[in-house]
Amino acid sequence: MLIRPATQADATAIWTIIGPVIRAGETYTLDRDMSGEDALAYWFGADKETFVAEEEGAVLGTYYLRANQAGGGRHVCNAGYMTGAAATGRGVARAMCLHSIDHARTSGFRAMQFNFVVSTNVRAVALWQSLGFEVVGRLPGAFAHPSEGFVDALVMVRAL
Repeated sequence: MLIRPATQADATAIWTIIGPVIRAGETYTLDRDMSGEDALAYWFGADKETFVAEEEGAVLGTYYLRANQAGGGRHVCNAGYMTGAAATGRGVARAMCLHSIDHARTSGFRAMQFNFVVSTNVRAVALWQSLGFEVVGRLPGAFAHPSEGFVDALVMVRAL
């Protein structure tokens, strides 16, 4: 699997991954009805480095990396990951997270923080924990899940 910086030429492939995730409304705090144009503008935002994971030319997943805060908090980064439905369970998210950890470290970040991991996203929580992330905070009822109702969000972090 190759993980490389995304380009605008990847936008259609990225939309086929992030569109269904956003529309499902189960894991991200993005407006479920946001346009494709707005979703891609968010994913490719000027504050982010965006990457894709591909195999044999097919984009299987995408992630972004950015400073979590400005000023005195800019040494901690944040990332967001999405994997295409057809690639679920193939290690794409693990590979992207490992890539992001290495890239963040070489970019000078000292820690990585996930601000809002939806607690019902048990696969992601387990994966992040297996990669050394710790739950350092719980926001009770912070996420309005479309089928589970109000569920907790977790703050997770790991040193780099």
